[in-house]
Amino acid sequence: MVQRPNQTAEKTSSNDTSARSERRRVEEAPDASERTVCPECESASLLRDGDQHEVVCGECGLVVVDETIDYGPEWRAFTGAEREDRSRAGAPTTELLHDKGLTTTIDWRDRDAAGRMIEAGQRDRARRLRMWQQRAQVGDARERNLRQALGELSRMASALGVPRSVQEIASTLYQEALDADLLRGRSIEGIATAALYAACRQEDLPRSLDELARVSRVDRRRIGRAYRYIAQKLELAIEPIDPELFLPRFCSALELGEETRREAQLIVDVTAEEGLHSGRSPVSIAAAAVYLAARRCGRDRSQEEVADVAQVTVPTVRHRYQEQAEVVSDRELTADG
Repeated sequence: MVQRPNQTAEKTSSNDTSARSERRRVEEAPDASERTVCPECESASLLRDGDQHEVVCGECGLVVVDETIDYGPEWRAFTGAEREDRSRAGAPTTELLHDKGLTTTIDWRDRDAAGRMIEAGQRDRARRLRMWQQRAQVGDARERNLRQALGELSRMASALGVPRSVQEIASTLYQEALDADLLRGRSIEGIATAALYAACRQEDLPRSLDELARVSRVDRRRIGRAYRYIAQKLELAIEPIDPELFLPRFCSALELGEETRREAQLIVDVTAEEGLHSGRSPVSIAAAAVYLAARRCGRDRSQEEVADVAQVTVPTVRHRYQEQAEVVSDRELTADG
């Protein structure tokens, strides 16, 4: 007589085996976040106590983990200065430095942690350490190139009033050009200035080539040529400059109000519909629009003043003004054109 296997016993044995394997997996889990059930009662009700840094079972009370990671601050701080003094973290990484700000820096002041002057012998030692630290920061030709270029970028951005976010984009573009070997036969200053100009274009920050040339060590023609080269090789998607971007800055520099700015914007829109922007500099179009709008609003400014703010020549302002005046003379400008 053949006996059938006991199905109930097999089911119980299978459950015990799975429970033991689950318990073993939980006990051997290195991270508290991986523990999903209690190894004692197999309950899934695990409570995480942030104050005690423990994981406790809600059913049987077993302390499953007693050394969880505390992600909170190490000390209590009530002011920004206290948080800064007690913080152990360093400054965030930045693209504005060739080493991303990850290297250490030996202070140039010969003082100890308490602010007292160090002794003469230690002073000489600190100078030698400082010298070797500066040498160690630049390891190869690429880092030397990057250090010089990022220094130029920082200087030009400061002179132009470019925000930090645009500087970081320009630094990233320069590093991409350096990695793509686009500097062969070209100057560091030219590519760095072109990268800054491209970053301003990408972020709709109105800065003209003439303005870049005034703070750069290369001329306008070389900047434009380097910009077209990196834009093509890096496949930068950059839209044409909108003359309206220059209007707020020009009106502010000339102490013209919001009414004049709106009038200048309407003039730019009307002349764009007539096709007067084709083949002309956006800076000259904006300058002439501001000059014409100031006259129409009774806030006359001379062509020399407008040309000086826009950094273009007086004949350029005069020619663009005459073209725009012919278009808008017989039209009543409204918000709808």
